[in-house]
Amino acid sequence: MATPLETVTAFCEAWSRLDLDELLGYLAADAVYHNMPVDPVVGHDAIRALIEGFTIGIERVEFEMLHAVQAGDVVLTERVDRFYAPGKVVALPVMGTFEVRDGRITAWRDYFDLNQYMTQMAG
Repeated sequence: MATPLETVTAFCEAWSRLDLDELLGYLAADAVYHNMPVDPVVGHDAIRALIEGFTIGIERVEFEMLHAVQAGDVVLTERVDRFYAPGKVVALPVMGTFEVRDGRITAWRDYFDLNQYMTQMAG
């Protein structure tokens, strides 16, 4: 079985394919996803809906991993998430916390400046 760090690294790399079924495959059925500026969501259906919502009009996503560390079942990441839309690229610095159990992500919390994302999307 993959280590928590390997699981999270593979999950972040999978974003480049923007295949929601593949992404959800890394998450436990009852996973909690919390983008800190907004309310958390629980479970595959709610997570799928949230991801679909913020990737509308996005052609490609890339998570650039700057640093990642594992302590037990917890992985902390420092990333730059890039969202490629027609005519623009939104680059968002993100700190992420992932909890992994039995090879699946059970909790995923991302900390970022929502205003920075919205300003870049509008520009």
